[in-house]
Order: sequence, then structure tokens, then C-alpha cells
Amino acid sequence: MRVAELAREAGVPPDTVRYYERAGLLAPPPRTSSGYRQYPASATARIRFIRDCRGLGLTLREISSLLALRDTGECPCEPADELLRRHMAEIDAEMARLARLRSDLADMVGTCSPWCPPEGR
Repeated sequence: MRVAELAREAGVPPDTVRYYERAGLLAPPPRTSSGYRQYPASATARIRFIRDCRGLGLTLREISSLLALRDTGECPCEPADELLRRHMAEIDAEMARLARLRSDLADMVGTCSPWCPPEGR
């Protein structure tokens, strides 16, 4: 299938397909005599996997390492599990930071005194 067809099937813009190919996440497909890319049907599942991983906040480097492992025929479940646990810990830390920030902001609501000049108090 061609780029536009693959993009439609995978639910991404055509430029995303080309980008994933340039980034090495998607193998360059054979081309027709007129130069059009001809992707195999399996490319759809691969792009959906990449898209879903991006939705979880994984970087292209992380996704690339999971794909490389999967391409060897090994199950990427253990490395993926470790990677997702690490991301969950990062999210937990960010949520805690945001909760502290929110608390600090709530404490300051209604008290503009820190910003008023001394004679304006």
C-alpha cells in the first residue's frame, strides 16, 4: 500500500509515516517503477504500535529500542514493563510537584502583599 493508504489505515497523517521511516522506526519499503513507496500490510500494525507508545509518552528512542527487540523475535514485555514503570514513577513525581505548586498558589490567593510596595500595605 502507498503512504496515504497506510496513513489512513494506521490513523496518522502521511507525513508521520514518512517521518517514522526517516527516523528508522519503519523500514524503507520497496518502490514501484514510478517511485511510489509500497508498504506491506504489516506496516499498519507497526505504526499503530508506535502511535500508541507515543500516546503513552514514550520517546522515539525508547520506542525504537522496543521495536528492535521485537524485531529479533524476542518478547519485549519485560523491557516494556520496566520502561512503563519508570514513566509511571516520573508521572507520580510530576503530580506531587504540581500538587505542591497548587498548594502554594492556593496559599497566596487573596494575599497580594508579597507584590505590594511597602508603602502600599
